[in-house]
Order: sequence, then structure tokens, then C-alpha cells
Amino acid sequence: MISRILPTLFASLLIAGSVSAEIAVFPDTVTLTGPEAGQRLLVQQVADGRVGRQIREGVTLTSSDPAIVAVEGDRLKPVANGTAKITVNAVGATASVDVTVNAMDQPHLWSFRNQVQSVLSKTGCNMGACHGAAAGKNGFKLSLRGYDPEGDFFWLTRQARGRRIVPHDPGRSLVLTKPTGAIPHQGGVRFSEDSLEYRVIAEWIAQGQQGPSANDPRVTRLEMLPRQVRLTKGDVQQFVVLAHFTDGHVEDVTRWAKYNSTNFSVCEVDDAGKITVTGSGEGSVSAWYLAQNVTSTVSVPYTQEVDPALFANAPKANIIDELVLDKLASLNTPPSPRCSDSEFLRRSTLDTLGLLPTVEETRAFLADPDPQKRMKWIDSLLTRPEFVDYWAYQWSDLLLVSGERLRPQAVKSYYDWIRQEVAANTPWNQLVRKVVTASGSTFENGAANFYALHQDPQDMAETVSMAFLGMSINCARCHDHPLEKWTNDDYYGMASLFARVRGKGWGGDFRGGDGNRTIYVASNGELIQPRTGKPQPPRPLDGIELSFDDSRDRREALADWLTAPENPYFTRAIVNRIWANFLGVGIVEQVDDLRLTNPPSNPQLMEALAADLVRNGYDLKSLMRLILQSEAYQRSQEVLPTNSADERFYARYYPRRLSAEVLLDAASQVTGVASGFKDQPAGTRAIQLADASIDSYFLDTFGRPERVLTCTCERADEPSMTQVLHLTNGKTLQEKLESTDGALTKLLDAKTPDAEIVDHLYLSALTRYPTDDERQRVLQLVAETPDSERRLAWEDLYWSVLTSREFLFQH
Repeated sequence: MISRILPTLFASLLIAGSVSAEIAVFPDTVTLTGPEAGQRLLVQQVADGRVGRQIREGVTLTSSDPAIVAVEGDRLKPVANGTAKITVNAVGATASVDVTVNAMDQPHLWSFRNQVQSVLSKTGCNMGACHGAAAGKNGFKLSLRGYDPEGDFFWLTRQARGRRIVPHDPGRSLVLTKPTGAIPHQGGVRFSEDSLEYRVIAEWIAQGQQGPSANDPRVTRLEMLPRQVRLTKGDVQQFVVLAHFTDGHVEDVTRWAKYNSTNFSVCEVDDAGKITVTGSGEGSVSAWYLAQNVTSTVSVPYTQEVDPALFANAPKANIIDELVLDKLASLNTPPSPRCSDSEFLRRSTLDTLGLLPTVEETRAFLADPDPQKRMKWIDSLLTRPEFVDYWAYQWSDLLLVSGERLRPQAVKSYYDWIRQEVAANTPWNQLVRKVVTASGSTFENGAANFYALHQDPQDMAETVSMAFLGMSINCARCHDHPLEKWTNDDYYGMASLFARVRGKGWGGDFRGGDGNRTIYVASNGELIQPRTGKPQPPRPLDGIELSFDDSRDRREALADWLTAPENPYFTRAIVNRIWANFLGVGIVEQVDDLRLTNPPSNPQLMEALAADLVRNGYDLKSLMRLILQSEAYQRSQEVLPTNSADERFYARYYPRRLSAEVLLDAASQVTGVASGFKDQPAGTRAIQLADASIDSYFLDTFGRPERVLTCTCERADEPSMTQVLHLTNGKTLQEKLESTDGALTKLLDAKTPDAEIVDHLYLSALTRYPTDDERQRVLQLVAETPDSERRLAWEDLYWSVLTSREFLFQH
């Protein structure tokens, strides 16, 4: 049991009089509390200020006073109260670690909450496949991963007349005879009779089977050492996990933690917290212990010849480029060159407006010699009226505007409110506050429709968390979240903030009515937590608890916490959504999965962008401008031999298929034939639809979300065979190409020269001129076509461009 961990300790060594080497010792200060305490020490190489591989051979640890603390291999064991110094020698370098031992004169009692539960979790007894299942296993039930210590204590010691425990002869207890295989056990042997796991449970029984107490120390956080390590393929690295408790002591819980690797192509981890590096790249290792999670980052640079000057001399437009290049340099992965003007023009316009540039805009931009033309184009995009169309649609996805659950007038009110906020460039924190605290008529206050859609406190809490924090807390509805720190108590504290939100009047949907609901806050009412049978005090996830008697609208306290600049989740969530819109891959992927065990690919970049957004008053346009201006965004999609493996560090631009709505509008734009939607004005673009339930086979085929769940998983951007068949044989493109009112008809009726038609097609669809070879082949094909089939030839050529990868994908 250890007290506090200071910053990493470095020891320098001069080799051969010229080369400086360093070692780091983890942890560097140790306090051992009680006779069962212990601590493993790790010794690491350090180069260029980075923690490198673990030194596993030739390491000696020497205690200055073995009567105080003893050394057993790489572990420290307490002997008597006092202080001592551990001297570490490795590869000729020397470092020291101060150790304090206390509480050796106090009786040691095993804690059910902290030690017995650790055994049950580590050995898998309370996992979902065993007794942690909802219905338990073979009559014995434990809470999943031990989230309910009081209930587990009852089931273990009292249920079935206490037959699982034999107090006067612990070795005969079922809780020991079954997992050791002394009697048949469907779960197999989980530990042996000479193991520490066996001793913990046996001694706990012999000590009187003390149950969990309100005075038990609780884990406040975990620490995993080293926090970041740079290794090479084939390296083996042990991690140490430290648990910090409410009474101030710290324990080495490496033995009891459960581990997982987030990227098996980089490293694999065993049950003891030891990893083996399998390949280059970057990943993380997560550790779970008593409902807490922690991660460490493993970086494995690619082994290829890259001139360091390439990173130092690469163009940098702003802080984004500095941080992206730092990450690429650390992985020895060079960036691709800058994209062409044509690629930038098409990419930036689609990502910002959801539209292709017009032929006239493309001609002018490509001919403009001004070196600042990209910056000027970015500024113009952010002021266009189409910007409102595109981003109102994005936030309508997020806020679930749909006629499937709202009546038409309510849909209009909700969508119009969103459009007004986007058009006014309302700061994101203010927009979210308006949604979270919305009240009144859903016709008069469009934001109130958020509560017409979500009519129980749990759904409200889950949707707010997903939409505005980028994280799912749904798992904690039944048990502590296995991949986050949120407990079942945290969940019901959050949901209690919405317990008094009420609605009156029929909202419409299957019950009829005009759809007008009035949202208000009642003066009483609480949400009962099923596990305890009592309400949890209302409290934002990481916020301050409110009194049940507080008469304020609890949502105001939630909005204060939610939108506070110091909230570590809120700003990062919207930064990640905006970044993913422009770069195709979130800094955290998926964008609504910002859990602790899914760390950012570039934490420094995430923090810098979040800080910049706060400084700019949550003005999303300022963030978009910063991204659009960066060299990272303006990188080519060209895959270099030296960055082909990169999928998340932005060495190049990652192509992706256009979204359903943008793709349909692009086809309409190129052909000059608008798509018709039932009960919508002529010329309405897909991106202008307020209601996601409006019928469109094309949009459904290409992955339009239903807007039932606040989750990016609803939108399908991956290609499918159904999409291929529709582009090949479906009526959408065919009707547009055959239309007598379309762009092709107008060009042919105007006797436009074939060469100009070719240019028009390529400029409108691909935002570039055709190459000489493309132009020559098209003109030759048209020239060889009989006049009677000339239009069909042009339709086929249009179709070939509109179904090409270059058109269908953002690149």
C-alpha cells in the first residue's frame, strides 16, 4: 500500500565518455502500509526525454535497511515501521527510491469491498459469463464486476442459508472448494490452494467475514506506470497499476487488475499486465480495477529511413500542424504532400456546405494566381447561406428531428429553431443550454421538442450524455460501467436531474393530436434507483450534489456543469464531432465514444483545439476555420510507401464515401435535375429536408439515419451491393440523365462543342478539367457515335463519371 507517486526519476550515465544514457524508476517514492503491502519497481531506459524499453536483465535493488524493507527480486516487502532507501543499479546507472513503512503494528483485516471483491473479479467469478450474469449461474448470483458489494456479501454469506461459507473451517467453504476444483465446478479451476487468492478469502472467513462498511476506503482513481512508453517490435513490458484510496493510501493492485489492449496490431497484454509488442503504430493498454479504469500509451515507431528534417521543414499553418507533425515524427511517419487546388476546392466546399463548387467557381478558382486564394475561399464558405442548410441538417441528426415521432408542426418548429441558431452562429455552449433547459410549448419553443422526444428521465440523461458529452452511460443503468468510471449511483444521480420534467398535451405520433406539448418542471417527484429502492441525490456526472429540497430547476445546475469551460468532456465532444466532419476520422473514433478506455489518437491536439474553442467563446466557425486552414486538412490523399499504414494520425487525407444526402444533391447538381420529395417545394435539396422520415429510396439505400438514436452508428457510409445495383440499374440517375430539363439537354440544344461539354462535365462533377488523355478518349468516342445515338453516348459518359469512385468519394 503506497502513498504518493512523484514525477519520474531519471538517473544519468556517461557511456564511453560521450554518450549519455538515462534510466527511470517507477514508482519513485513508495509508502508501504501494513504487513500485506508490497510494491514492484520497474526500471526503464530513457532516450531523448522519452521512456523506452524496460530493463529486465542486470538490475539490482539494494535496501539501505533490510530490517525496515526487504527486496525480493523486483518487489519491495515491509518488515518494520521506519524509512529506508532502495538503490537501483542498471546498465551502470544508479538511482534511488525512498521508502516509508507504517502500520506494521496494527492488525491486518482483509476488506470484503476491496480485497475479496478483487479476487472475485480477477478470477472471473462475477463476470457476465459466470455468476455475474443477470440471472446468476446455478443458483448463485453476483453483481456484474462487483458493482453491488452489499448484495454480493448477502449472496455469498447469507443466501441459501449461508451454505457457501463454513466459518469454523474455512477450507470446507464452497467459495473455496469449487474454484480450486476440490469439488466439481462448471467454471473450472480458478485458483489453487497455495495462491494468494485462496489465502485472501480463507483468512477473510476466519476473521469473521466482515461485510462492506460505509467507512471502507474507496478507490478514487487508478494510475498506470509508465503512463507512456516507446518500444520496438518484440519488446516485452510490464506495467504497474496503483489504486489511490479515499484515506490517502495507495496500493499496488497490478495482480488484481484486468487488462485489455486497444490495438492488437501494436501490442498484446496478458493477465498480469505484461505486454508483448507485435507491430508498429500506437495503441493503449487499459486496466480495470473495482469500477475504475486507466490507460497507458504504447508507441512503436515505424522502422524506416526518414530524414528528421522532413518534419522540421514541413509547412505549418497553425497549432494543428505543429501537433500533428509532432505525432507523425514520434512514429517516424512522414506526411503526404499538399493537395491540388482542385482537390482543396471540392473537399472544402463539400465538407462545409454539402455542395459541389459550381463550374464558374471552379474555373475562377483554378485560374486565380493569388497565393491567399485558399484562405479567402475558406472565409467565403463560412458566410454562405448554404452553410446554414448543411449544419442545420447535421444538428438535426444529432437532436433527432423526425416525423416518425413528432407531428409535422412540431418537426417544423424544432427544425426552424435549429436553423435560426445556426444562422445566428449561436455559440455552442449557449445552444446546448437552450436545449437542456427548454420549457414551454413545443410549437413556440422548438428546442422543447427535445423533451417531447425523450419522456423519461433515463432517456433524457442518456441522450444528453451521448449528444453533448460524446459518451454513452447506458451500461451504468443496470451496473457500473465496465469501460468507464461511471457507477450505477452516478447514472441515477444524473437521471434524477430530469425526474421532475413533465409534459402535458398529446405530442402526436401514434396517439393522434396536433403534436403540441407543453414542457414544464414539477415541484416534486423523484426517480427510484432499482438497486437501492431509493432515489439518488440529483448530481451531474462529475458535478456537485443537489439537495432534494432545492426548488430550482435542476436542469439549470446541469447546464452550468455541462457547459462550464473546465468540464473536460463537453468541449472535447464537439471538437471531435467537428474534426471528424472535416478529416473523416475523429481524434477519438467513433465520435460518440469518448470513454476513458478509448483515448484520443493525439491527446495534445484534442486539448489544444478544446482550449482554442473555449478562448473563442465556443464559436464553431472559428474552429472550422482553424481546421480548414491547416496543412493537415489540405494534405493530399496520396499514399506514400512510408505512410501507407497510417489510419488515424493524419499523415494523409482519408477518402470516404459521400453521405447519402450530399451524394444525391451532388448528382442533382451535375445533371441539373432536382430530386422531388413528397409534400416539399420544387427544388428542395436533400440536405434541406427537415424531416428524416420523408420517403426516399436513394437516401435510405445510401445510409440516411432514422434519427431514433443519438449515435453515429445510425448513419451507414460504407458501400454496399444494394448501392451498386441502384447506381447501375436504379431510376435515380437514369431519370436525371434522361430529363429534357437537365444540364445535358441544355448543352446539346445550345449546340455546345463537344470539347466544352467534356470540360463542363468534369468541372461540375469532379471540380477539375479532364486530362488530355481523358478528353481525347471522350471526344473520339462521341465522334464515332452516330448522330441518332449521340445523346445516349453522352448519357453513358455522364453516368460513368457519376458512378466513378472519384465522384462518389470525398477525397
